[in-house]
Formats: sequence, structure tokens, C-alpha cells
Amino acid sequence: MRRWLHALALAGAAAVLLTGCVQVHRDEGDLVDDWAALPAPRLFVPAADACLPRLTGVVPAATYETVDCAGSHLAETVHVGTFTGPVALGARPEPGSPALRDARVECDKRTREMIGGDWHAARLTLTIALPPATAWAAGARWFRCDLAETDSIDNTRPVNRVGSLRGALVGDSTLLHRCFDPKLIGKNLNYMAPVLCTEPHRAEFVGVYTERDMSWVEFTEGASGTHRRCMTLIAAFADVPDNAELPYRAGSIFYPPSRREWEEGDRGVRCFLWSDDRKLTRSVRGAGPEGLPVI
Repeated sequence: MRRWLHALALAGAAAVLLTGCVQVHRDEGDLVDDWAALPAPRLFVPAADACLPRLTGVVPAATYETVDCAGSHLAETVHVGTFTGPVALGARPEPGSPALRDARVECDKRTREMIGGDWHAARLTLTIALPPATAWAAGARWFRCDLAETDSIDNTRPVNRVGSLRGALVGDSTLLHRCFDPKLIGKNLNYMAPVLCTEPHRAEFVGVYTERDMSWVEFTEGASGTHRRCMTLIAAFADVPDNAELPYRAGSIFYPPSRREWEEGDRGVRCFLWSDDRKLTRSVRGAGPEGLPVI
């Protein structure tokens, strides 16, 4: 603007001096457009395929940081998606809210593709991070899918690791759940101690089923139905009949998502075979009726 005003002043001076022996001021063209247009402001969007030194549910641009996946890190960003539809038109979804269901479905799909399997079947946890409310008000509509290794089936707090999780469940991964020796307090499960399947144990991971859509309260009040679904997985895993004799072969232990995960839309329930009457010293995968007899 200052240059434009200066040019007009020069043009006025030239008009006054036309009667003298001076050169007429030459037109510089469209003076208003001499300045390049300023670029539109760009909203911060976190990077995908990046490793993180810390995990937060809300990611301010000012404190955002990534690290080399070859070094120690706490989590890995699998995917960065975009909210669309009605969710994008309203206030920012609260962390853990039902409004995040479509985002979690997308995160789950991208995670399975990246690691080569179902993350529920391993010592892994999947979380969703959001922009701050101020960034949302300014137009940010991204969500970030973060995957982290955990210490155990009982302790889902992320732990530091070295190396990317890409392809982590391809082959014989040490992250996969296998055999456990459950520790009880009375008749209540205290924690699951992981052991080699060749060591004495009473539990073995058999798979994950996807629960139907229901409220958290409905799910927690329907433990018998969850047990029944897990028993069906046990029968298929051990290659034994899923009939009235099955409860005399084995019982079940199951780990559902946390309430927060459930509210976001995670319906993956982890199922374990439970041998109350005898210690096992091998995997019961495909063992058949002789390997898992009626007792």
C-alpha cells in the first residue's frame, strides 16, 4: 500500500511539470497488483508414519514433537484422518465420546493393515488424539491414530520401544498373546502372568470376537453372553465340539475394551481358554478331544 501511494504522488508531480523540459512519468501498469498475494494461513496437521516421545489425547502445535523410530519412543502414528459429515459441523468431539466411533473404525482398519494383524491379539493399544478446541474453532478437523506397545494384557499403559511397529504381527511375533498362568486372589483373577506354552499354565489366548452394538452397561450386565461367545472361540481353537460337554473341558477368561474405548466404538473382546482342573504344558491349538478331554 505504501508503494502504491508513493506512485500516485509521483504521477501527480509529473502532471504539474508537463510544461517544462522533463520526461513524462511512465505508467508502471497495475500498481495495485505489484505485491504477491499473501499465502492463506495453514492449519497445523500432525504427520503420519511418525514416532512420538509422548502420548496425549489433545495435540497442540506448540508442543508437537516427533522422533526417529529407530530410537526409543513411546508411540507411533499410524494414520491421520479427517472428520467429515455432521461431526465436522459441530463442536469438537470430546476424547472418549461416541462421536469418535467412525474415527476409531478408520484407525482400526489402518492399524491392521500396517501391522499385519489384529492389534487386540497382541500387547498393543490404539488411541485417538485430537486438535485443541481453539484449533478446531479455527477449522482443524484432523484426528490422529496412535499405536503403542504395552507391558502386558493387564497393564495397558504404553511402554517405550525401539523400532517401528510396521509389520509387527507378521510371523511369530513376540508381541502376540499366547499362554498365561493366571494369578488369583480367592476366586477373583488378579493378573495374567505370561509364560511359555511348554511351561505349566492354565490359560491360553484363543482369539478376539467383535461384540454387537450395545451400551457399556448392557455389556457389563451380559457377562454370560460374553462367556458363551468366548467358549465358541475356544471350541474352534482347540478343535473340540461346541456342545454341552465343552464346559467340562475348559472355561473362559475374557478381556473387553476399557469403558473409554467402548464408548469410542471399540467392540473387540479378547478370549482366553481357562483350565481350572489341570495344568497344561502345551498349546491346545488343534489338540482335539484327546488333547482337551472332558473332566
